Amino acid sequence: MLQEYDVIVVGAGHAGSEAAASAANLGSKVLLITMDMGRIAQMSCNPAMGGIAKGQIIREIDALGGYSGIVSDRSAIQFRMLNRSKGPAMWSPRTQNDRQLFNQEWRIMLENTPNVDFWQDTVTSVKVRNDKVVGVVTGLGLEINCKSVVLTCGTFLNGLIHIGEKNFGGGRAGEKASYGITECLHELGFESGRMKTGTPPRVDGRSLDYTKMEEQKGDELPSKFSYSDTKPLSKQRSCHITYTNSDVHELLKTGFDRSPMFNGRIQSLGPRYCPSIEDKINRFSERDRHQLFVEPEGWNTVEIYVNGFSTSLPEDVQLNAMKQIKGFENVKVFRPGYAIEYDYFPPLQLKRNLETKLVKNLFFAGQINGTTGYEEAACQGLMAGINAHLAIRDLEPFVLERKEAYIAVLIDDLITKGTEEPYRMFTSRAEYRILLRQDNADLRLSEKSHKLGLASLQRVKNVESKNLGTSQILQYLKSTSAEPQNYNKILEERLSSKLTQKQKLNTLISRPHFGIHDVLNVDAGLKEISSAYGELEEDILLQAEIDIKYEGYIQKEKDLADRMNQLDHIKIPHGIDYHKFSSLSMEARQKLTEVKPSNLGQGSRISGVSPADISVLLVHLSK
Repeated sequence: MLQEYDVIVVGAGHAGSEAAASAANLGSKVLLITMDMGRIAQMSCNPAMGGIAKGQIIREIDALGGYSGIVSDRSAIQFRMLNRSKGPAMWSPRTQNDRQLFNQEWRIMLENTPNVDFWQDTVTSVKVRNDKVVGVVTGLGLEINCKSVVLTCGTFLNGLIHIGEKNFGGGRAGEKASYGITECLHELGFESGRMKTGTPPRVDGRSLDYTKMEEQKGDELPSKFSYSDTKPLSKQRSCHITYTNSDVHELLKTGFDRSPMFNGRIQSLGPRYCPSIEDKINRFSERDRHQLFVEPEGWNTVEIYVNGFSTSLPEDVQLNAMKQIKGFENVKVFRPGYAIEYDYFPPLQLKRNLETKLVKNLFFAGQINGTTGYEEAACQGLMAGINAHLAIRDLEPFVLERKEAYIAVLIDDLITKGTEEPYRMFTSRAEYRILLRQDNADLRLSEKSHKLGLASLQRVKNVESKNLGTSQILQYLKSTSAEPQNYNKILEERLSSKLTQKQKLNTLISRPHFGIHDVLNVDAGLKEISSAYGELEEDILLQAEIDIKYEGYIQKEKDLADRMNQLDHIKIPHGIDYHKFSSLSMEARQKLTEVKPSNLGQGSRISGVSPADISVLLVHLSK
């Protein structure tokens, strides 16, 4: 019989691994139960971390003391900052990773985390007494007692894999599905649904002709995810880009009658923004090609991930179609693409701390909540682990506001609006995205994490140095004038008007196509200040430049966030009966009763609740 634990985490994917780490690092005794110890934090889909908005999430996880950024840096084979041509709110870091190394680094970090124990088994049900979770039951028949449970079941709950007309139970390629938890939760009163996701074929890189593709190199000066002492890459592997064509599309269409997507065997919804290749050519029939990213799976393997070719068509159709792709004429397939259906639990059943409304100290994180993506899962796991630790000690939940993090936007969207299709994070989902940049996650969150007990004192000192350095540089730029003869040649080259008299350096930097490094190359005083901060120099210069160039936009968002934050501080009493308020619209009464918002700000973000409804509630609450 295993001992009693503070927190049991079910599932060791990205959500489960972060949940176990955060709860353990706060001092809880944690048991991480996984079906396969060899697949901890497995990259079951693409071998990459970050990307648009997702890179911001990884930086936030790192600032809060999570492991995903560190592991991503240690297993990276390429680093790119996406959207450099756009404003800094859109810049998003991304790593291509060694799949096996990523898995190994995660296991090493967890094994070196005090308070984490492991158990290889399945969980078939949770034990509940007086509406409070008290343990789990495993496939081996063990009953393990605990004070809190975090369910991070990924795609394993009643998972069903589809390849053409074949289907079979499974949670991932080569792994069995998990049965029992869904049925147990139904008995407790939870509602569930079905979702779908898919993955592309994996192919033999030795069979590809890269000379027919576009090479996609990493950044010339690669950065990294973590604010800790991980090192940037000194060498990188290239990805490649190729395209489908009309011949590929016609061959794929020959298998549509055997496609589980089109013949009715799959009825659940897949990710809107990451559709299968058959869905693409069906929905976008006017397009004669679609972009494919040819991504290596690691340093020492020939296995290739064909990003953009997710499919559940029959194996023969997949192979014949791929052979029509430029560079894939002689392709050899390691394994075909497939689709997978699985159970999820609509997240309207959760509180802001990811605890379920029906069962105390039971938390859900990751794809069980209807999300898709490693990053979305990892950040939920981090928050669920933190709050599982806090809940069993009757401490206040750790909840972030939408103006503070993409993590908060994701969780608030889920618990307030729910989702009927796999939820993926985008920069457009955040109304304060100029405040929530990838470069300032440490400034936003490190101190909060340190007070919680996760981020180290050194992290806080780094943030203080970064703030001090940025302030010194801004003060210097605002008080120092640019001499026309020192800058007019550069301005002329940039097609910007010349200086006719002295101008403060911050005003000069605010011009388009002119930046702080242009001043750095000329002004010895600026170089002296910035170089004094060593490894933080580039971070400080970037902060100062963004503050100057986007000063108006940043202040506007801060003002908006402050106004909206006033509603977030107006609490709504638990158990309020909305049906008593005849002035509320019927839809508002129904939605408010279903979601049970904890404050007026959350209520205002519920789909179907109008500003007039909020005014009615505001009048009532003020009484």
